[in-house]
Amino acid sequence: MPTMTKAYYGRKDGRRAGAGRAVRTVAMLGMLAIFAMPLSSCSIVRALRTDGANGPNIFSFEQREHDTIANGEQTFQFPVGRRADWIDTTHFYNDPHHCRYMTYEEAFAEKSNTQGIVIIHNDSIVYERYWGDFSAERMATIFSVSKSITSLLCGIAVDEGYIRSIDDPVTDYLPELKQEDPMWQKLTIRHLLDMKSGLDFDDTYDLNWKELKYLNAMAKLNYGHDIMKQIKGLKFRCEPGTKSRYESMTAAILGVVIERATGKRYADYLSEKVWRPLGMEHAALINIDSRDHDVAHAFGGIATTVKDLAKIGRLYLNNGMWEGQRIVSEEWISQTIDFDTNSHFKQGYHFNWYNISYEGFTRPQNSGYYAVGICSQVLYVNPHKNLVIVRMGLSNNGCAYLPVLFEQMAITWPE
Repeated sequence: MPTMTKAYYGRKDGRRAGAGRAVRTVAMLGMLAIFAMPLSSCSIVRALRTDGANGPNIFSFEQREHDTIANGEQTFQFPVGRRADWIDTTHFYNDPHHCRYMTYEEAFAEKSNTQGIVIIHNDSIVYERYWGDFSAERMATIFSVSKSITSLLCGIAVDEGYIRSIDDPVTDYLPELKQEDPMWQKLTIRHLLDMKSGLDFDDTYDLNWKELKYLNAMAKLNYGHDIMKQIKGLKFRCEPGTKSRYESMTAAILGVVIERATGKRYADYLSEKVWRPLGMEHAALINIDSRDHDVAHAFGGIATTVKDLAKIGRLYLNNGMWEGQRIVSEEWISQTIDFDTNSHFKQGYHFNWYNISYEGFTRPQNSGYYAVGICSQVLYVNPHKNLVIVRMGLSNNGCAYLPVLFEQMAITWPE
């Protein structure tokens, strides 16, 4: 196994955005909430009471209202292959982020507060580790990785004809929005998938009065009791399709569209079309806004186990097939990983999935793609190396950005 002595990517100018930026803002939610208390809605107060000043963590789902994503009687288990022991000892140097010369194990544990990691190569588990009291059976919130699963559900709904086209306007499925603002009729499902909604909503939490309304809106999305009421009250900052902006609201709306189109609850549809056919070993959970309204947190509320999440990666690795059964069309998978190189949204983001050019790195040959959530919950897929990696953790405070780390690992993977 060759030792990595230098970075394999050239960092381009530009600040971190979207999921990378969200990692730094979780703790700020609590700080902002304290400053905003006199002027805030009850959602911020509820956020403090629920998750405290540090914001949500991967176990916050235990205190939330949620629906169950049921699994079936038949389960699929990855076979255990020969362990890739070289991962424990091989050193790398991540120059763009000024990391010291370290091993992968150091990057996983000491720097990033990893709780669990599983690496699957050629359909077998070749590396699996857990820290503290975390285990293969323990569920954790995967935050915005949920958006990528919502994208998968959207593809299935398209395949089944529930959604006629992703170029349909959202108002075809949520007709009540027509009376709120004429701009809603210009917003398509494709705009939601690519975060080009034009909505006046932002996941950024800056400690200034200008950004206070976005904090309130984000707190309401996460802790409010009526997401559909919040959607109806949204305004547009520009025409849909003209600008890109990372915003969780797009996936929230997409989740409602899927429910309306299929006539099924998000949890039930995900169970029927994904969790049961893929032989998930454990039922999963998804946060909802309230029992009264039962709108799923399609943007970031799924809690599952490490190896069950890896099965989503295996599904994409196999172009939508699972043990001889078609789960989602190959066309949908192809569209998902056909990243728009002309997008001003930094490139590297499409249908709620990423590649590392999103973070300003030059993609290597035979690169992979990934789903990511705050605190660096990562599902990485590399079809060229037949590789799936899942990481769950409490934070990502170190210098090694984990999706890039996994890309570096894939480059040097032994044949």
